[in-house]
Amino acid sequence: MKIHLPQYNGLDNQVMILISPVFAFLLNCINFGSQYFSSPGYFLLATLVSFVWFCIDFVTCGAIAVFFRNRYPSEGAVPIRLSLMIITFLITTGLFLVALFNLFESIPYFNYRFNESAFAWGYLALGITSIFLTFLMEGISRYQEWKKNQKETEKLNQAYRQSQLQGLKSQVNPHFLFNSLNCLSCLIQEDEKRAEDFLDEMSKVYRYMLRNDDDPLVTLETELKFVDAYQHLLKARFGDGLQLTIKVDEEDKTKFIAPLTLQVIIENAFANNKLCKSDPLLISISSNGNDTLEIVNGIQPKVITDTVDFEANLDNLINKYELLDQPIIMDMASGIQRVIKLPLIHKKKELTP
Repeated sequence: MKIHLPQYNGLDNQVMILISPVFAFLLNCINFGSQYFSSPGYFLLATLVSFVWFCIDFVTCGAIAVFFRNRYPSEGAVPIRLSLMIITFLITTGLFLVALFNLFESIPYFNYRFNESAFAWGYLALGITSIFLTFLMEGISRYQEWKKNQKETEKLNQAYRQSQLQGLKSQVNPHFLFNSLNCLSCLIQEDEKRAEDFLDEMSKVYRYMLRNDDDPLVTLETELKFVDAYQHLLKARFGDGLQLTIKVDEEDKTKFIAPLTLQVIIENAFANNKLCKSDPLLISISSNGNDTLEIVNGIQPKVITDTVDFEANLDNLINKYELLDQPIIMDMASGIQRVIKLPLIHKKKELTP
């Protein structure tokens, strides 16, 4: 059965073990003088008695400190709490010191007589130390409380960021289902085999969306498999008006990105540019070896863009990566093509504030 001693902070026992032998030695030097070193047995027994006595005193003072902390827990009550603790510690330490000296006097082996001068010097040293330890333990306690609050704040920030990520995910492509079903309806009337293939790829796309709804990061390989299925849906809608090429190093496929990232970027590209067989929209996805995935598409603006705000979807994606502390770089300076540089994340780590 474990004995749970009252503790003002998590370091009470360590401080007790550290200072009690020192005080036992110093007090015995003052109290016994040269007799303290008269024999190994005398030295060890006197040290042991003093050590145990100081440990009992320390535990008692610890219980008193815990009582006053529970009695005056507020921030504004700290001066009152510390004052009462110091006064009580001085009284308690004085009583314990008197009891210790009387104990030595009652044991014939020590051949000791109560020494008022030694008591005065011992009490002075212990009193000063008690005051110092009071402020030290209070400082340690407040530091530990601060660290605890920091961890709780970090957890709250992580939870908040996670909720923001989920909120952004829910904004990615709410109209996509309608377009897919509309395309499927047309294919059923024209070509049942193509409609069956389309439905199979469509199921893969939505299975991926649902499966990764609660996951902030997926491997690039997983995302590329999704893009392959997504590309089949786009081919059914746009034919040869859209051409997508993927060239990614195998080692980069084990790195991580946010799910549905590539879908948002690809969708934004074809939504804001015209597509036709004679002048297809070219989109390339490649890794450049610098932990970056580069998505490049030509710029051939539509005369009339879609009513759906695809720029908002892209903005949401950028916000998502900012929450992951992995900013996206977008460059359209050439006027001929848009280059998006997407950071590849090495480890699937927890979100950090």
